[in-house]
Amino acid sequence: MEGYCVKCKAKKEMKNVENTTLKNGRKAAKGKCPTCGTGMFKILGK
Repeated sequence: MEGYCVKCKAKKEMKNVENTTLKNGRKAAKGKCPTCGTGMFKILGK
């Protein structure tokens, strides 16, 4: 799954992706940047 890394300022493929649900019921994905290891986050559709 692709996400945006704020530290690298580029879209990259996330590694160690975990799907989660936010408080408001929306789905999201958390992962790590393969280059710098910074946490990445992407809000998915309903």
